[in-house]
Amino acid sequence: MSDIAKLAGVSTATVSRALNGSEAIRPETRERIMALAQAHQYTVHAGAKNLRSGENRTLGLVIPYRASLRMQVTDPFFLSMLGHLADAMTEAQYDLLLSRVNADHLDECAALYDSGRVAGMVVVGQWDHHDQLNALAKRHVPVVVWGAHLPDQLYCSVGSDNARGGFEATEHLIQQGRKRIAFMGDYASGEAKFRYDGYCKALQKYGIAVDPSRVILSPFTPLEAQQAMHRFCDQHRPIDALFAASDLIAINAMGVLNARGFKVPEDVAVVGYDDVDAARHSFPPLSTIHQPLDVAARALLQSLQEVMQGRQPASRQLSSPLVIRASSQLAK
Repeated sequence: MSDIAKLAGVSTATVSRALNGSEAIRPETRERIMALAQAHQYTVHAGAKNLRSGENRTLGLVIPYRASLRMQVTDPFFLSMLGHLADAMTEAQYDLLLSRVNADHLDECAALYDSGRVAGMVVVGQWDHHDQLNALAKRHVPVVVWGAHLPDQLYCSVGSDNARGGFEATEHLIQQGRKRIAFMGDYASGEAKFRYDGYCKALQKYGIAVDPSRVILSPFTPLEAQQAMHRFCDQHRPIDALFAASDLIAINAMGVLNARGFKVPEDVAVVGYDDVDAARHSFPPLSTIHQPLDVAARALLQSLQEVMQGRQPASRQLSSPLVIRASSQLAK
């Protein structure tokens, strides 16, 4: 900075104010300093600027991981969430820091805030550790969670009704005349557990027994979803419909079904969950539960800003409608 000051014939303080956009500097002086800084490839260090101003404009996005699920950041749902949050934060002049923590130790998120690396954070999912997220809220760590609103919740969450979505997806399949409906996903943890609960309730409402042999345990990676579907097909258990806990699982299951000689939807109707971009371009296009991630991103950011200001915003539950496409409905 001192070199720029010498070349411009001004003080280092003037250079600092000009580079930080101070209106106290005359326009012609600011333009001369900016041109010199650009010519000499000088940039303002964001971290140092935050320390001087006392303002941190970096927000964290925490995508937890669990080894047994092997949910990767490249999962279409996570990529879509990341993209929409990045757009919302950039528009509001925030930087985004992506981080991953063990899903069984969500309290480790606090280190991002305690170290001053972020001013607040969005955590994707509750991962069966509602208590740890409550502990963060008690510590006044600014955090907002993508997930369900749960009993005795101390933190703000934005999410959809996963159980309702699972119910509507399964009910749609039943209304198409399907009775041997399989569920595919990890039915014991995370949001998939609530989707499985909705699946079971829909079956029960229509007098269809929940058959454990039609529950296909599958991680959220493409190859393992394909392997799980192949193993199920090898058992020769008849099904006429499949509700998958994510679009990624559903699309890979359809690929296996087609390879095995089953027609979708004539032989097996399929419904997924999330409505990622690939769902409308799969073959056939995938029926799914739509998660409005563009709306969710703005709501998460707005809620986080309120938490950072010391307020306690109410949790929000977004509408997640069923989108019917060719994978679940025969052409008329």
